[in-house]
Formats: sequence, C-alpha cells, structure tokens
Amino acid sequence: MRVLIQRVQRGRVSIEGNAAAEISKGLVLLVGVGPHDTEAEADWLAKKAAGLRIFEDEEGKMNLSVLDIGGEALVVSQFTLYADTQRGRRPSFIRAASPEIAEPMVEYFAQALKDLGVSVGSGVFGAHMLVEIENDGPVTIMLERDGQTENPGK
Repeated sequence: MRVLIQRVQRGRVSIEGNAAAEISKGLVLLVGVGPHDTEAEADWLAKKAAGLRIFEDEEGKMNLSVLDIGGEALVVSQFTLYADTQRGRRPSFIRAASPEIAEPMVEYFAQALKDLGVSVGSGVFGAHMLVEIENDGPVTIMLERDGQTENPGK
C-alpha cells in the first residue's frame, strides 16, 4: 500500500463540478493499494500518517502532527501510484489491486484515520475527480508498506 501525503492549507475533491469533500488545514492522502495489501498495512499507514510530525510548532519546527493541530484529512484513491513506467511510454498498472480489493481497502484506511481521531473527507472511488491541493511548504511525503513483504518497515 502506498500513501502520498501532502501537507495542505486546503484540499477539495469535485465530481462533475460538485464538491464531494473539502478540508481546511491538514493532509491530502493519495492512496494506492497493491493486490496483497491487508488491513494490517492500512492500520500501520493510518497510524503513521496521523502521527507524522510535519506541521510547524510555535518555533517554526516541524514538530506537530495532524492530530496535534486538530487538522483534517482528505483521502483520495489513486491507483496510478502503482504505475510501472520501466518499459515504453504508456504506464502499466498491473501492480495495482483490482477495484474489488482496492475500494474496501481505501475505505478501511479512511475509517482507520477516523478511529484515530482525524476528521476525514473522501473522494469517490472510481470516479473521475478534480482534486485541488493547496500544498503547504510544499511538504510531500511517500509512505509505503508492502503486503507481500514478510516484515515490512517498522
């Protein structure tokens, strides 16, 4: 499972011109699911994202988490995080999970963040979305935990 995190002042997802979800200060989390990912990966990544100290404290140091600042999260399914561009010019997405696996995992990840105390908005799985990201910093961090690895990162 891969989560691309962007620290934002604002984030919004629109579908056909209508806002599906919108957040103020917090995190936009683009979530890609691999075919072997489980709830264990989602739980680990949600806990890591919620506790990641990437917001500035009163001294200007990145020392606070989204929970510390009372920020929000916007979760957007993003299968293209599994793009394979090694050959040719058209990306292959065969390393991404099928929609039947990915959709419940993205929903589980969003719920795991909620269970940790983060206010969460979400995009709509499989929809063509316009995602507006007002990146703050910019701060962009990739988290990954592979469901195939016996003992993935701690």
